[in-house]
Amino acid sequence: MTGGGSPAGDEGTLLIRSRRMVVDGGVREAAAFVRDHRVEAVGDYDLRVDADRVVDLGDLPLLPGLVDSHVHVNEPGRTEWEGFATATRAALAGGVTTICDMPLNSSPVTTTVEALRLKTRAAAGQCAVDVAFWGGAVPGNAASIGPLLDAGVIGFKCFLIDSGIPEFPPLSREELRAAMAALAGSGAPMVVHAEDPTQVTEPAGASYDAFVASRPPVAERRAIETVISAAAFSGARAHIVHLAAGECAALISSAKAAGIALSAETCPHYLFFAAEEVPPGHTEFKCCPPVRYAVNREALWRALGDGAIDAIVSDHSPCTPSLKGLPNGDFRTAWGGISSLQLGLPAVWSVARKRGFTLADIARWMSVFPADLAGLPTKGQIAAGYDADLVAFDPDASWLLHKQPVTPYDGRTLTGRVERVWLGGAEVTPDGPPRGRLLARGGETLDA
Repeated sequence: MTGGGSPAGDEGTLLIRSRRMVVDGGVREAAAFVRDHRVEAVGDYDLRVDADRVVDLGDLPLLPGLVDSHVHVNEPGRTEWEGFATATRAALAGGVTTICDMPLNSSPVTTTVEALRLKTRAAAGQCAVDVAFWGGAVPGNAASIGPLLDAGVIGFKCFLIDSGIPEFPPLSREELRAAMAALAGSGAPMVVHAEDPTQVTEPAGASYDAFVASRPPVAERRAIETVISAAAFSGARAHIVHLAAGECAALISSAKAAGIALSAETCPHYLFFAAEEVPPGHTEFKCCPPVRYAVNREALWRALGDGAIDAIVSDHSPCTPSLKGLPNGDFRTAWGGISSLQLGLPAVWSVARKRGFTLADIARWMSVFPADLAGLPTKGQIAAGYDADLVAFDPDASWLLHKQPVTPYDGRTLTGRVERVWLGGAEVTPDGPPRGRLLARGGETLDA
């Protein structure tokens, strides 16, 4: 049994034109010719080839499908949470054509080959987009790292602080070094939730300000120093997930300049919101690390522009109102996690365009780099040899999100709308048949 069906069915060849196509790191008039689920050629807008289907988007921009390398797909049937079918439909609606599932929101957690097999069997045939899987690095499973890599995981996720999942405890400094040494030479990254537990305290009250104060920037900085040390010691590739503290950008840049294999991501919510805007009791804003203040938000945007931060991914972690305790909740006890798979692209574009960034920047942060991090060499670009995962995106459409109380974006006006999506050259919709494949590092289909 394989991890999914055909990436695109048997629709034949496709020629798609746009006067605003994101190719070669820029935006220009172009046409892409698709055969056998991949882009065979990219040429001028008036490229003439025989094709079974021709789509002319005119001025509607065409982007590569987004690759979201940080998604927590929750186990179906666990309280009211989602499964792969729901999560991947939301991804597709948001222009995300590949997701990478984190290892800790299922039972058992993905720290053994058998756990990976259980997860892939649960996902097979359910996915509206392509799916790859992170393995988990926890105390005592160093011997599983090699077998999990051989079984197809794209890399490993670890925590330096309590994950909130008893089956997924944090690594010590020594355990982090040992796990990264086991990865060295493979090219697969260790992606790290970087908060130092010695710098985190219990919130002094129920307010959001008290919650932010309990997880200060120094907690991220100290943990990132630990990661840099482990990367320098082991020679393995390290990646900081959901960076929230803009002041850490200089530390990351310095490590990169010293030749350490380090990268970092941030998330739409850190770029869109500011702590000053969080209404009392609205625990839908809770996440770890927390959304910080407006001056920090601008520091994150500068770090993206400077290249200190490499990617924007969702850290999608959905919860329901009953779990959140909405409204008028207590930030000390409410469950954390922000749901944004469907909203990440318009949320980021709504604020990026005001700062002078372009759709090419969006593609670099949300498609190109995440594909590289995940070791998926045919994802993330509109170029010959790449999967024909494409998104027609209207950058000027404004719309109001409402009646979505689980997400902090409820009641916000967003700019930019996903109009059409192609997966492997086939136009797909969230209510259509699931065409997504399960992928191993390297891009091969993963056996379920």
